Amino acid sequence: MEYLQQSFSVRFEYKTFFTSGLFELSNTGFNDFIAADSTSASIKKILFVVDQDVLKAKPELADKIRRYFAIHKAAQLIPEIVQMPGGEIVKNDESHFSKVLDIINKHAIDRHSYVAAIGGGSILDMVGYASAVAHRGVKHIRIPTTVLSQNDSGVGVKNSINYFGKKNFLGTFVPPVAVFNDDQFLLTLSDRDYRSGIAEAIKVSLIKDATFFEWLESNAEALVARDMPTMKYLIKRCAELHLNHIASLDPFEKGSSRPLDFGHWSAHKLEQLTNFKVLHGEAVAMGIALDTVYSSLAGRISAEESNRVVNLIKKIGFEITHPLLEITGDDSPILIGLQEFREHLGGELTIMLLERIGVGVEVHEMNPQLIKKASELLKNEHTALSAV
Repeated sequence: MEYLQQSFSVRFEYKTFFTSGLFELSNTGFNDFIAADSTSASIKKILFVVDQDVLKAKPELADKIRRYFAIHKAAQLIPEIVQMPGGEIVKNDESHFSKVLDIINKHAIDRHSYVAAIGGGSILDMVGYASAVAHRGVKHIRIPTTVLSQNDSGVGVKNSINYFGKKNFLGTFVPPVAVFNDDQFLLTLSDRDYRSGIAEAIKVSLIKDATFFEWLESNAEALVARDMPTMKYLIKRCAELHLNHIASLDPFEKGSSRPLDFGHWSAHKLEQLTNFKVLHGEAVAMGIALDTVYSSLAGRISAEESNRVVNLIKKIGFEITHPLLEITGDDSPILIGLQEFREHLGGELTIMLLERIGVGVEVHEMNPQLIKKASELLKNEHTALSAV
């Protein structure tokens, strides 16, 4: 059979900036980025989509953005600051996705213009997806406002919405043109949201950097006390490890491996089962505990290492298990979640477990009986703690 062979590579580059007071008039970083971003367009437009909870916490933000672009004119601001709900609701209801597309169309946002999203990981996911499919890709700027999005989801290349009741069923792999992490947004977070993002730091330290895990152990009390210099280091180091992973391995997940999803197979299902009342970071913390204890039962890590991990999770203030993580039979919802995780990867099941603290290892099967035993051990420890 005759054929023509096509082969080409595309280079992606984007910066993750760390700043304070992004839209203060004296902070020209945002404007400087747009001015330096080469394009043939004579007019660059910028549309902002903002998590409505962020606007409630910072009611002056919309006016600050308008004043900023009245002075700094590298882009023409669309005066309409679009408000959207935060959290998984914005990914569960596709009408929000459709609304962003309508507004992109209404204001003639083209491929030389920008859609900037301000908020947590969910709104960044949804707006990133809308930006990726509008005109086959308009420029997307992420401005994460939570610990979780600043240190993990917001600096990556994935965009998505939930569909068919499944997390991230629809989506794309398209990098943003830039990420701006502004530490001032963290000051408005509840303790629960602030803590939630620390789970992803624990995760990446366990599979990538034992020294970082030791740092987390030593600085747990400062993190709980919301010491800002400590949190700024956590965010930057976690983002650095995340970005290094994306650059060096499989950024668009063409294979069946997702090392950065350690602890996530059960977390995704738990979020869905609780109708997202359990936050992503809280579910990930429980998922890390489950897979860590499983790694120990499977003879991969020592009981001492397993205890260190579970103790850190508790020290940060996370629960280590949930009633819906209990396994009563082969049809237990959490085991169904394991199958759904395989389907989402496309191909054979690939789960990241621990070889030792700081080193992950991929496996292609999990023993349901060991999962059940790990779940029971965590339940017993949780029950004992609750009785104290």
